[in-house]
Amino acid sequence: MPSALTTKQAIDVATEHLKELSGHVFDLLTVSKPITPDAAVNLSKVVSKLSPLLGNLIEFNTVEFLNDKDDFRGLGEWRRQDPGFPDTVFDGITPTPGFEIKAWFPLATEITARFKDSQNHFRDDNTYVCMLAWLPEHIIYGKPYILDVVVVSGASVARARDEHYHNPPDYLVLEPENTAARTRNLQQTNTNGYKLQEVSAAALAKAQELIESWGANGSSYSPTADYQTKLRELMGLLPYRLDTNYAKMDRIVHAELEAFKTRVMNTQVHGMTVREWDRLFRASNKWSAALAKATAAKEKAEEQVDLDSVARAEAQEQTAATQLERSDQTVRQVLADRLGITEGDPEQLLE
Repeated sequence: MPSALTTKQAIDVATEHLKELSGHVFDLLTVSKPITPDAAVNLSKVVSKLSPLLGNLIEFNTVEFLNDKDDFRGLGEWRRQDPGFPDTVFDGITPTPGFEIKAWFPLATEITARFKDSQNHFRDDNTYVCMLAWLPEHIIYGKPYILDVVVVSGASVARARDEHYHNPPDYLVLEPENTAARTRNLQQTNTNGYKLQEVSAAALAKAQELIESWGANGSSYSPTADYQTKLRELMGLLPYRLDTNYAKMDRIVHAELEAFKTRVMNTQVHGMTVREWDRLFRASNKWSAALAKATAAKEKAEEQVDLDSVARAEAQEQTAATQLERSDQTVRQVLADRLGITEGDPEQLLE
């Protein structure tokens, strides 16, 4: 064991241990096996609601996992930052190694976690992103199980984000104002994205002239103060709106993260790929939502005594109900075949 670690060594050693989590079961919370097909179908529609809770617990326990490793004993300690960026840092080394840990439940939604920190934050390449894809051991029940892990440089994610989004004058990425003089909790490191609104051809032509005056690389993003001044000048000429969907990690188009997503969705779990499980549950959830929407529309039309709208809503309600029953029946059959969930003993219901 070395008497000290460099920043890169700490990152490299931790990365190897984090990758070992693939296949690991976290004993954090157990969802019991449903004992009837109907209970299983209902559980498949709500299990994703556990994602925020279990995701947070997984992130927290990953820090404990690192601190249990002999490689770090006596050399420092991984510490959770809440709030703060990144999620965990290793005290005792400068520059401070850190990991932003993201848990992803692939049956719930796209990777909605955001990554907005400026490229300026990663000049020392000492902060990395660790993404852990997880599912319950048996798709809809059991303990959380880590399907796969990817660790990538935070600097590379920030760079890929800016290159993907920034496209003046149509879309601008802007750095935060200089807040170094503020106390730490008020300092800003997040970038933001701005989308161009409708403008006249004359205004657009004037903006293009300004961009061309910046030189051959004027459209290429830079986090420097000089380039940011130019972007703010451009914003003074044209109307922009803040993009609230900016920097979702599913949309950054980072090569390693894209490969990770593809690998996870193609992973076989209980005889089907994650993508196939996702499509199975998504169809049922889609028709559940359609039925609820049609029912709400019918009730509103009845209150307004709008008979034509009532008739249309009833037709939509019937269609959604029929499709929902078909989708749910498919889910029941697949869960019976893959997970052995069939009709249980009635006495079990009272246990």
